[in-house]
Amino acid sequence: MSETPTPPQITGQMYLYNKPELLNPEQHKGLGVNKIERPFQFAATARALPITVSEIAAASHDYPIVFASLESPVPLAVVGIIDDANLFVSEGGQWEEHRYIPGYVRRYPFGAATETGGERFAVVIDSEYPGLSEGGETQLFEGTEPTKFTSDAVDFTRRYEEDRQMTNQFIDMMKEMNILSGQTAQYTPTNGGDQVSFAQYVGFDENALKELDDEKFKQLRTAGVLPIIYSQLLSMTHWRGLVSRRAARFNLTEENVFQPLKLS
Repeated sequence: MSETPTPPQITGQMYLYNKPELLNPEQHKGLGVNKIERPFQFAATARALPITVSEIAAASHDYPIVFASLESPVPLAVVGIIDDANLFVSEGGQWEEHRYIPGYVRRYPFGAATETGGERFAVVIDSEYPGLSEGGETQLFEGTEPTKFTSDAVDFTRRYEEDRQMTNQFIDMMKEMNILSGQTAQYTPTNGGDQVSFAQYVGFDENALKELDDEKFKQLRTAGVLPIIYSQLLSMTHWRGLVSRRAARFNLTEENVFQPLKLS
């Protein structure tokens, strides 16, 4: 008789998770989730958030979309200028209405631990999530079986992981096409002063796209990724709005808007 495969283990850190644990009825029996007043406080200081390839078009309407690096170009939605404030999460821990919320955030406090170099994953939960408590309003398990709430969360996590695998395929294709490059976000003061460089990022290289031969361009069109590429390029218009948003929220000027906040 074959043995049950060992689930992927949690190694290293998970972005925005304080203490992720493999979800299981033995360890989490009796625990439940309560609604909290500040549901997005855990992402309140995030500068950028991971997104999947299927999210790029929607997220590009609200945020600059960049890639983490040339070596590992994971797509990111930029939500802040500095690692001190997510400009779309209010002081009350609420996400701004009518703005796209990345799936990575929506799935919290659940998440996934994936095996290195593989496709298997196990569902985790952040055990330090403030809404998690013994006897909580919405139970995680009924005996040893997951409740509908937990089953729905697991299903969302599964679909997110499937999308992440598609994202990896997209990333591989973009690297093969060699159409990504390191770029710089710059701000020109309204008083006509010198330009300020405030962000280094990776994005699609318009010149490299123009230089693609017909066969490679056809491959992009056949794969259906051209709208994704154009969405990323168009999202660059949000950089200036992000700067203005930071200045307005914290009563900053063009002289100090790029400096870290002095938080008490």
